[in-house]
Amino acid sequence: MLPREVIENTAKQILDFNGSGLSLAEISHRAKDFQPVVDEAEALVKELLAVPEGYSVIFLGGGASLEFCMVPYNFLIKKAAYLNTGTWAKKAMKEAKLFGEVVEVASSADANYTFIPKGWEVPADVDYLHITSNNTIYGTEMRKDLDVPVRLIADMSSDIFSRPVDVAKYDCIYAGAQKNLSMAGVTIVILKNDALGRAPRPIPTMLDYRTHVEKGSMFNTPPVVPIYTALENLRWIKAQGGVEAMDKLALQRAEMLYGEIDRNKLFKGTVAEEDRSVMNICFVMNEEYAELEKPFFEFATAKGMVGIKGHRSVGGFRASCYNAQTIEGVQALIDAMQEFEKNN
Repeated sequence: MLPREVIENTAKQILDFNGSGLSLAEISHRAKDFQPVVDEAEALVKELLAVPEGYSVIFLGGGASLEFCMVPYNFLIKKAAYLNTGTWAKKAMKEAKLFGEVVEVASSADANYTFIPKGWEVPADVDYLHITSNNTIYGTEMRKDLDVPVRLIADMSSDIFSRPVDVAKYDCIYAGAQKNLSMAGVTIVILKNDALGRAPRPIPTMLDYRTHVEKGSMFNTPPVVPIYTALENLRWIKAQGGVEAMDKLALQRAEMLYGEIDRNKLFKGTVAEEDRSVMNICFVMNEEYAELEKPFFEFATAKGMVGIKGHRSVGGFRASCYNAQTIEGVQALIDAMQEFEKNN
């Protein structure tokens, strides 16, 4: 979900970019009017996340799935550690194994990823620890930045800009922007500059982070329209009060919806309470009401709830409460749940 004004402002530029008579969709990325878009978007990423000196922000294509490969290509020397908290973490591990030894420090796979593992240790001899901060399919989230004695890399695709982040603790943060920042097609990567260039292998030009840092995201044609949409959304986040305001709103939405899930006799949450995501709120019917899953989905859909069906590997329901989701939207879902409970 994107803020309506972000969609409308992007649409205006699609029709006529900066009064040039050309569409944003047809201008050259080398056009003098587009470089300021990239520059402002980069500056806002740094401002909103308080990115320290010595870090670069780049805009790439390929989504987080390409980063699963680029991260080990650029950072894995001999051995890397991965925390396995869901489908995307597992996919990232699979790619890393092509480049060196991979240590799974902990996993909740045996419990269908219903919690974030605790009490694990990171081997001192690994090149980095990789985490997935929010798990969209299963509805778990790590909302605090870890303190670890090795380099830290995070996939923040679905919760970036939803809370303050201590960027200085990370060598690399990446995010497919289509979850919480923009439309599909652009990936944001935040890199610690002195962490680059350490890998012992030759890296193809397009897969070398240094290429994109040196060329300011302009080595090849960037995804122009998604970058512009990201800029509009970054402006919107700043106008709302920054990531601190997004954090407050996220917690408010989650408190409301989880409160109803826990109260309503028809439903139950799917993950450990202490690990509940505030971005992707997953729930199912209680066992004795399992036959009502399809009727509730149809009822909620008729009430205007869009995309509420849970991932096929989990079932049930998933309410994705990204930054643009309103309190009114959450209340509408709660009202639907209460009405369905009353009727059944």
